Amino acid sequence: MKKTNQSLIDDLTEDLQPINPIMARQGMLWVAAAAFATIVLVVLLLGVWEGLTSGKASAFFFITNGMLAALGGGAAWTVVHMANPQVGNSARPTLWSTLLLVIIPASAIITQSVHGRMDEVVTDIHGFACAIQGIAFGMITAVALIFWLRRGAPVSLAAAGTLTGFAAGAIGTFAYGLSCPLDSLAHLAIWHCIPVGFCALAGRFAVPRLIRW
Repeated sequence: MKKTNQSLIDDLTEDLQPINPIMARQGMLWVAAAAFATIVLVVLLLGVWEGLTSGKASAFFFITNGMLAALGGGAAWTVVHMANPQVGNSARPTLWSTLLLVIIPASAIITQSVHGRMDEVVTDIHGFACAIQGIAFGMITAVALIFWLRRGAPVSLAAAGTLTGFAAGAIGTFAYGLSCPLDSLAHLAIWHCIPVGFCALAGRFAVPRLIRW
C-alpha cells in the first residue's frame, strides 16, 4: 500500500533531534574572551611597557598595533561567520585590513633602503624573539577559532584556515606588543608583522585538517 506524504515525513523526521543553532554573536564572544585572556597572560608574564602607560610611545607604536588589532578583529569576524555553511561569505574586512597593514612593512623597507639601514632590521637582536612570542600568544585565539569552526560546517576550508591564521597572528602579536619596549618603525613593521604572515601560512595547511567535516 502506497504511503501518504505525511507518513513519509513522519518516517524521515522521527529520529531527528533539535540542535543549538550556530550564532555568530556567540563566536565573537569566544574570540573576545580569547583576546582578553591573551592580554591578561602577557601582562602577568611580561608586564606592560611603561612607554605605553606614560604616553611616550612613538606614533609608529600606536599605528602598527592599531592596524594589527583591526586585522585581527576583521579576520576573526569573517572566520566566525564562515562556521555557517553558506556560499559567498565576505572576507572584505580582512582584505582591507591586510592591505592597510601592508603599508607599514612596505614603508619600513623603503625608508631603511633609502637610508642604507636595512642591516638594522636583519641584525635586530630582539626581533626574532618578538616574532616567536607573537606567534606563541596567537595560539590562544587559534584554538578558540578552531573549536568554533568544528561546531559548524565551513565551506571553504583553505580560506577558513588562512583567515584563522591571520586572526591568531594579529591578535597574538598585538597583545605581545603591549609589553615590547621597542617602538621604532623598522622593528614594529617587520618583526611584529611576521607572525601574521607565518600564522596565515601555517593556518592554510594545518587548520583544514582539524575542521574537516
